[in-house]
Amino acid sequence: MDFKGFDRPGAPAAGDTRSVKVMIAGGFGTGKTTMVRSVSDIKPLTTEETLTQASAGVDHLIGVADKTQTTVSLDFGKISLNDTLMLYLFGTPGQERFWFLWNGLFKGALGAVVLVDTRRLASSFRAIEEMERQRVPFVIALNVFPDSRDHPVEEIRDALDVPPHTPVVAFDARDRAASRDVLVTLVRHLKDRSAAALEPR
Repeated sequence: MDFKGFDRPGAPAAGDTRSVKVMIAGGFGTGKTTMVRSVSDIKPLTTEETLTQASAGVDHLIGVADKTQTTVSLDFGKISLNDTLMLYLFGTPGQERFWFLWNGLFKGALGAVVLVDTRRLASSFRAIEEMERQRVPFVIALNVFPDSRDHPVEEIRDALDVPPHTPVVAFDARDRAASRDVLVTLVRHLKDRSAAALEPR
């Protein structure tokens, strides 16, 4: 698959590698750290800490009662999609008390993947709102958990109130190939947006 020129017209010079910052966002416990770990070409940097009793009244564990760790700053990884395109992945913290970090994390991001747990759609509303507020192009990735119900994608799209041009795909964040496919979907989306912006009006 050729992604050359998706972010600006013209092909890169021979041997040139483009680096793109991509955000991995979503609500608490939607699988952001899992996705970064599964797809990164390098050992990812993670900032997970153990959940303690002190956070019981702050971090709402409804639907994720078995969760024992949480990201307190960011996750970082990288993946080469081909010889000319490198994605740097920045995973955001999901809990409301760390949302103040998001503004700095999103600076310079070309696009984002918003992870959604279909058992807890409301947990990712804030992430979607933030993409729209900061005008960051994004795709929705439905992380399929073992006890997730099988909902039609368009039904989920309507429930999340995202526009028709925003890709919505289902995947398993634990699976490297599936996570890579989500990133490919994002790059295609960015390329399509770039091409549309260059069309004569």
